[in-house]
Order: sequence, then structure tokens, then C-alpha cells
Amino acid sequence: EYFNSNKILQSDEKKILSHWNINNDKPLILLPGRLTSWKGQEMFIESLHYVKKEVPEKNFSAVILGSDQGRKVYKKKLLRLVEQYRLQNYVKFIEKCELMPIAYKVSDIIVSSSLEPEAFGRVSVEAQSMEKPILASNIGGSKETIIDDKTGFLFEAKNSEALGKKLIHVLNLDESTLKFIGIEGRKNVIKKFNIEKMCFSTYSEYKKIIK
Repeated sequence: EYFNSNKILQSDEKKILSHWNINNDKPLILLPGRLTSWKGQEMFIESLHYVKKEVPEKNFSAVILGSDQGRKVYKKKLLRLVEQYRLQNYVKFIEKCELMPIAYKVSDIIVSSSLEPEAFGRVSVEAQSMEKPILASNIGGSKETIIDDKTGFLFEAKNSEALGKKLIHVLNLDESTLKFIGIEGRKNVIKKFNIEKMCFSTYSEYKKIIK
């Protein structure tokens, strides 16, 4: 299993945090995905501003992980937004990560802020598999892959305040609750999305069509 938190070495965790220049003394929020407007990076930054404004005593780090793939103007727009909200000490842009399981492992909260529906929504499943709480837009595949308030949290798409409120909620959860969410998330993925189960589901759908 590629996305299995038990297979990550502590030395690899330290290495990636050092590479990102991040201390693990505060919660780390991760937004993975290529830099493109429909992935919702702008809204994510706005939601962090909401968190900072509503609970200024709450400390956190955030990583926006993904390549701009040549969208230099869009990345500059995101950087300006970070400056506008004075989030330079909170937000880092990391262009790529060869080993995503390690990125998930060192993070405390995973976000999928897509503005448009994704057919499957891989991030939501990967986060659950890595036993991490996932916050995702309530559209597309994430509605099917996340058990809301049990394995993760859905928020109103395109609504930065809604995401901000969910972030505050999760940042305030105790360690045992976060661990429970993680365990339930992994159970959910193993139950629904292992290869045998997915092949059987696909086969069943084909059978319905040809009947």
C-alpha cells in the first residue's frame, strides 16, 4: 500500500519538514494540487485570512503544494493575496513533492478546495488512507468518498468563510478525536476503494447496462 502512514520513516518526515523550512511545533494545513484557478487556491488563502482574523491566537502553518505549470500570472496573484492578508509567515508555496505520502504524514489537516466538481477527487481518498482529516468542497466525488463529520468535513463550495469555520473547528479538536477521524477515514477507504471492491463495483455496473 503506497498511502499507508505506518510505512513512513521518521527520518523522512524530518527531511521533508527541513526541506520546506517548517517547524512541527504547530498544526500544518496542506492544500495539494496544481496551481490553477478552479482548484481554489485563492479561496483557500482567503479562508486562512478568516481563521487569522477570527482566532488570532491560533497558530498554524499552511503549504500550497503544486506546480504553476507555466501559470506565472496566477501564481503572482496568489503571492500578492498572501501579502495583502499579511500571511507571509503562515503560507509557503512548494512546487513539487516526489513522495506525497510523506507530505500527507507531516500534515495535520488536508484541504481540497476545488471550485468545480471533480469526477473522483483523489486527494480526499489519499488523505483518508493516510489517516488525516480532509476538508473538501461539497461537490463532485468528495461527496461520495467522505463520510461528513466522521472521516472528514464537507464545506460549501466557493465559500471561503465556510472553509474558514471548518478549519477553526478542526484546529480546536483534541488529539484523540483527530486520531478517531483518521482511523475511520482509513477504514472507509479500505472498505470502499480497494482494488477488488472497485473492480467488482465496475463489473456490477456493466452487468446492469447489458441486461
